[in-house]
Amino acid sequence: MASSNPAFSRNEAFGARGAVASSQALSDNDLQSMYNRPAAGAQDTERMTYEDTITKTGIAFAVLIVGAALGWVVPILLIPGAIVGLVLGLVNTFKKEPSPALILAFAAAQGLFVGGISVTFNSLYDGIVTQAILATLVVVGVTLALFRSGKIRASKKATKIFTIAIIGYSVFSLINFGLMMFGAVDGSFGLRSGPVGIAIGLLAVVLAAYSLVLDFDFIQKGVNNRAPRKYGWSAAFGIVLTVVWLYVELLRIFAILRGE
Repeated sequence: MASSNPAFSRNEAFGARGAVASSQALSDNDLQSMYNRPAAGAQDTERMTYEDTITKTGIAFAVLIVGAALGWVVPILLIPGAIVGLVLGLVNTFKKEPSPALILAFAAAQGLFVGGISVTFNSLYDGIVTQAILATLVVVGVTLALFRSGKIRASKKATKIFTIAIIGYSVFSLINFGLMMFGAVDGSFGLRSGPVGIAIGLLAVVLAAYSLVLDFDFIQKGVNNRAPRKYGWSAAFGIVLTVVWLYVELLRIFAILRGE
């Protein structure tokens, strides 16, 4: 049955003979150019890529740094930053579809919190912020290197242990916060003071490092399974959340080591 489209009926390009005729009409250079043309990449098909995820994560950290600079200048902003960051953190965690606007707003709020708490600690212990930043970069770098080399991987057993540990850590932190609010314990960090505080802090660093492994594993699986590109924002959110947590824990450890 002939096609009603004049472009198709004029040249049988969509039939067997038409395909041969079209190929013969092309020059050798045209055919070679078509052959050498790259296949549609992940960017063209709107799929998740390492490059795009790194870009999104970089944007989130840029917003975090701007917020931190503002929080450093106006330390009181750490309070609203902490509250808004907590709310947006919960919203982004339980939201089914990633929202770039909410994730960047979360990064900004976390920046205010990080900047405010950093300048507060630095006023008490000169140079402690530099120590915490360098330690954070080392932990992130080592974790990434070990993950890329295949020496550490996310596993069901390790993730189950991580989940139990993180629940216990969260419950302890809430109890400690409550005791501090009612003045039931002494010290800047309540029950997290002295050797016990250092031990708990080191446990938190290990948990944060494994959380990074889960973040990297999420990215790897997303790219390999050709997940939609938008989930690069979910990866950015997870990494920002984990790195901020890691930094605060290291800041606390250094403060305890230097005598609170």
